[in-house]
Amino acid sequence: MKVLVTPRSFGKTDPTLFDRLRAAGIEYSRNDTGGILDAAAMKERLADCEGLIVGVDPVSADVLAAAPGLRAVAKYGVGLDNIDLAACEARGIKVSRTLGAPTEAVADYTLALMLAVARKVPLIDARCRHKDWSKITGTDLFGATLGIVGLGSIGKAVARRARGFSMKILAHDPFWDEAYAAENGIERADLERICREADFISLHTVLDDGTRHMIDAAHLAMMKPTAILVNTARGGLIDGAALLAALKEGRIYGAGLDVFEQEPPAEEGWYTLDNLVMGSHCSSSTPGSSNTMGRMAVDNLLRDLGLGDPRNA
Repeated sequence: MKVLVTPRSFGKTDPTLFDRLRAAGIEYSRNDTGGILDAAAMKERLADCEGLIVGVDPVSADVLAAAPGLRAVAKYGVGLDNIDLAACEARGIKVSRTLGAPTEAVADYTLALMLAVARKVPLIDARCRHKDWSKITGTDLFGATLGIVGLGSIGKAVARRARGFSMKILAHDPFWDEAYAAENGIERADLERICREADFISLHTVLDDGTRHMIDAAHLAMMKPTAILVNTARGGLIDGAALLAALKEGRIYGAGLDVFEQEPPAEEGWYTLDNLVMGSHCSSSTPGSSNTMGRMAVDNLLRDLGLGDPRNA
């Protein structure tokens, strides 16, 4: 039985994950490109596979059509927007994900981006390396207002950290947890109010037809000139062209982006901004998070392929 494994961090700090696959009688192939596979590469590599452990590589209807024997897709992560779920359902392909595994790592990275942008850490570091010891003034995180869009497990983890900075927290989520919000001093707000009032806006919601480009030119125009936008969820939540223009023109203070609609982004303008901190979709890339996601993905895949868990055999 053949399985394709695409995530670059899978097994990097826990090679026993591959031992488990071999023990289950699985012949696996890995993504050795160092980057995200495109649709053509996915079609070629997945053609004779029955299982797939996938990160953010595309699993579209076309890709699925090129893999007639595919029976199970195990997402190494939580977002399913890169997988055509309808096509999987129509084919009877089981789809799983590693809910909860990356929560704390992503929340840590979210705060890291907030601080890096607010205090201009990369710019200061770059100048110091050129022996430029001039003072650069940043802005405060402590006591600021944070708007969280998507108060699920990661949004809640960010809120916990933000309380350590005495931040006022506004949040938006269609599935509102009133008891949690009341207990933790979180105020419910719609997206427009968050854009108008928040000093920091952090996105932690799913990407679907209703949320795509939810941060567009109109919402960017509502933001304070001192606002900082952070996205560790999905690049498609933001209208990239509108944000790039806003950053170039200094209409908001800055942004911290771990995700883009196209990764890496093709537009050269992104690479010239000193009010942007960029990430390579790595917010969940810690040993703890990667190992947990890996174990869960293998568990899910073996279960859905009907192989059980060879450790308990």
